[in-house]
Amino acid sequence: MKKSVWTDSIKLPEFPKADKEMKTEVLIIGGGICGILCAYMLEQKGIDYILVEGSRIGYGITKNTTAKITSQHGLIYNKLIKSVGREKAQMYLSANEKALREYRLIAENIDCDFETKDAYVYSINDRKKIEDEVSAVNSLGFNAEFASETSLPFKTAGAVKFKNQAQFNPMKFLNGIVKGLNIYENTFITDISENWAKFDGGKILADKIIVATHFPFINKHGSYFIKMYQKRSYVIAFENADNVDGMYIDEAENGMSFRNYEDLLLIGGGGHRTGKQGGNWRAVKEFSEKYYPKAKEKFYWAAQDCMSLDGIPYIGRYSKTTPNLYVASGFNKWGMTSSMAAAEILADLVVGKSSEYEPLFNPSRNILKPQLFVNGFEAVTNLLTPTLKRCPHLGCALKWNKAEHTWDCPCHGSRFEKNGDLIDNPATGGVDIG
Repeated sequence: MKKSVWTDSIKLPEFPKADKEMKTEVLIIGGGICGILCAYMLEQKGIDYILVEGSRIGYGITKNTTAKITSQHGLIYNKLIKSVGREKAQMYLSANEKALREYRLIAENIDCDFETKDAYVYSINDRKKIEDEVSAVNSLGFNAEFASETSLPFKTAGAVKFKNQAQFNPMKFLNGIVKGLNIYENTFITDISENWAKFDGGKILADKIIVATHFPFINKHGSYFIKMYQKRSYVIAFENADNVDGMYIDEAENGMSFRNYEDLLLIGGGGHRTGKQGGNWRAVKEFSEKYYPKAKEKFYWAAQDCMSLDGIPYIGRYSKTTPNLYVASGFNKWGMTSSMAAAEILADLVVGKSSEYEPLFNPSRNILKPQLFVNGFEAVTNLLTPTLKRCPHLGCALKWNKAEHTWDCPCHGSRFEKNGDLIDNPATGGVDIG
């Protein structure tokens, strides 16, 4: 069944459509888990806010997550120590551990299938990478362990083990926190400035605006169109497969990830840059046939993630020149803890408080990274590709996605149905397929 396991378990409440001019202290654009958590935090603080979502809350990127809540984001800490220094690497770990604690506190009062689980990053053939990461994490004051054995059905060279991480059902979690929040659905924002946002039928005036739309759609500030690209990844939920009793991810780019939910085993893999070719569900199926021959597919879906230049999200002021405009994006496949960290940081910034994590996540930090030139090359190549099917975002040539039967943009990740209807931003409207 081509749908997420999370949407099979619950139906979120519906909210009205905005239909008039309104005014608020803080406007949040985007009703995924990041935007909802921003609203939740502002509600707790007693701040006047409005959240608007272009379609239904939770039914964009959030419903397609694998919902791992962990501060273990691949083999990131050894890289961070080398690239931004020990202090900022410690800051990254602290922000994500704080996010995990906050989820744990909120989940105490919510039925969201919250489970404490150990998290693992494994390597098939590179023991040294694992040992280096364990050493790096321990140097930051966190007790990471080297795991020589795992519950996976194949041998590894070892794994980095983080104890007491967590997993949950994200849609049940949203259902538990949205009641009483000031939300408007089916309210698609078409244009914004620092103090107003337009939609079909009205305008919302706001002192501050948070853009939590997955990929920021405003091109004239912040240069997000060159600072990010998007990646597709594919998940199948299997019956009659083992309980791996933990959350696993391969350090290799083309590896598999694992977690259980109830009696299902969720296996993810086959990822690729949006608009490019990749293994998709075929790679996951081939893997399952080899290692779980008795497994039966029950659900399958795909996720899309915004990738930053340096592996660190963009959380804070949208740009240096927009003091009243804020953003949260570039979560690099780790949207659960990143969303909570973003909500806590932005809830402070919009009321004039500072955040200890602001220097690390500052969206206006140095962009001279190797990925910048890769992004630039992709943009130029696809802008010059001759075709009538072009993305309305910035004019890149669209590519046909055979696995999902969609038109995808390899520059910035906008996606469209076969008939041209918009699926994923940063494009703000459909495309004429002809």
